[in-house]
Amino acid sequence: MNTNKYLFEEAPVPKAVATMAIPTMISMLVVVIYNMADTFFIGQTGDPMQVAAVSLATPVFMVFMALGNLFGIGGSSAIARALGEKKPERARQISSFCCYGSLGLGMAMAAAFLIGMDFILKMIGASENTIGFAREYLNYISFGGPFIMFGTAFGNILRGEGASKESMAGNLIGTVTNIILDPIMILVFGWGVAGAAIATVIGNIAASAFYVGYFLKRKSSLSIHFKDFRIKDRIAFSVTAIGIPASLNNILMSCANIILNLALTGYGDTPVAAMGVAMKSNMLVVLLQIGLCAGIQPLIGYNYGAKNKKRLMEIFRFTGICAVSMGTVLTIGMVIARQFLIQAFIDNPDVIAYGIQMVIALQLSGPAIGILFLCINTIQGMGKALPSLILTICRQGVVFIPSVFVLNKLFALDGVIYAQPFADYVSIALSVVLCLGLFRKIENNDKNIP
Repeated sequence: MNTNKYLFEEAPVPKAVATMAIPTMISMLVVVIYNMADTFFIGQTGDPMQVAAVSLATPVFMVFMALGNLFGIGGSSAIARALGEKKPERARQISSFCCYGSLGLGMAMAAAFLIGMDFILKMIGASENTIGFAREYLNYISFGGPFIMFGTAFGNILRGEGASKESMAGNLIGTVTNIILDPIMILVFGWGVAGAAIATVIGNIAASAFYVGYFLKRKSSLSIHFKDFRIKDRIAFSVTAIGIPASLNNILMSCANIILNLALTGYGDTPVAAMGVAMKSNMLVVLLQIGLCAGIQPLIGYNYGAKNKKRLMEIFRFTGICAVSMGTVLTIGMVIARQFLIQAFIDNPDVIAYGIQMVIALQLSGPAIGILFLCINTIQGMGKALPSLILTICRQGVVFIPSVFVLNKLFALDGVIYAQPFADYVSIALSVVLCLGLFRKIENNDKNIP
C-alpha cells in the first residue's frame, strides 16, 4: 500500500486526481459504449418496439446496479476512511461484508423479480406492443442479478484502497465481453432483446470472475474471505449509512425513468423509443462527469479520515474546475452531433425528430451537472449520511418526479422533455449550499476535521 499511501497523502493534487479519476472515467466511458452498443444493435433490427421495450426495462435493470452501489459506494467510502484512520483490519472486514451482502441480496432480488414479473411489467407501462419484448429482457436480467450486484459493488470497492486501474480492468473485461456478444446474439442468432440481456449477464459474470481472481491472487489488502465477515462494530452501519443514500439515488433514477416513460407513453410508443436513444447519448456527458467525481471520493474519504483539511479542499477545488470545463466541451460536442447520434441508433424519421429535441433539452444542464456529482461524492466521502440523502431524494425524487407531472399538465410533451434540466439546476443549487455548509463547519473547527 506504499504507492497508494503516497497517492493519498503526498502526490501533487492534479496527479492524485488524474491517477484516481482517469481509470474511473475510462470505466464510465466503457459503460457508455456498452449502453450505446445494446441500443445500437437492437436498433439495427429496424423495430422501434424492441428499442422502446429496452427503454422501458432499463430502469428495472438499474435497480440491481443501484443495490450493488449500496455495497460498492458505501463500502468504498467506509474502506477509504478506515485506511485513513490506519485501521487495515477493519477495511478487510468491510470488504468481506460487502462481498456476501451483495451476493445474498442479489439472490433475494432475483427471486422477487421473477415472482413479481407480471406486476413489474404493468408498473413500467409496457404496452401490448412491447410487453413480450420487455418480459424476455427482464427474465434473463433477473437470473443474472447476483453477478450484476457483485460486479457493480467490487468495481467500487477496489477504488476504496486506491486500486482504480484494477477496477477499470474488471469493468473493461465485462463490457468488452458484452459488446462482442451483442451483435452475435442480437443479429446473427436473431434473439433480439433476449440476446442483449444474455450478453449483459455474461459480461457481468466475466467482470465478477476477474474481481474474485484479483483477491485470490492476493493482490489486495482487502478480503472476500468469510472468516473476515462482520456485521457488528458498526461495520454494517458504516456501509449502509452512505450506501443507502447512494443506492437510493440510483433507485430514484429508475423510478424517475419509469414515471418519465409512463408520461411519454401517453403520446405513443415512438417518444419512448426516442427518449431512450436520447438518454443513451446523454450518458456520455453525465457518466464521464460521474466518473471524474466518483474517482476522487476515496481521496476525499482518506483525507477526511486523516484530518488533512487543506488537501481535501485542494482536491475539491481542482476537481470542480475540471468538471465544469469537461462538461462544457462535451455539451457543445453533443449539440453539434445531435442528429448524427440519434440517426446512428435507428433510422426512423419520427424517432429522429423527437430525439433531436430531447438531446438538446438534456444538454441544458450539461456544463454545470458535474458540480452536483462533485458535491455528492464529497459528502459521501466524508461519511455525511443526512446531506447525502437530501441530495439523493432531491434530483430524481422531490424535484424531478413532481416536475414531470406539473410540466406535462402545463406544456404537454414539451414539458415532459424539459423536466430533467429543470430538476438538475434546482439540485445543483442545493448541493452547493450543503457542501459550503459542511466546509464552514470544517473551517470553524480550527485545523482539525471533526
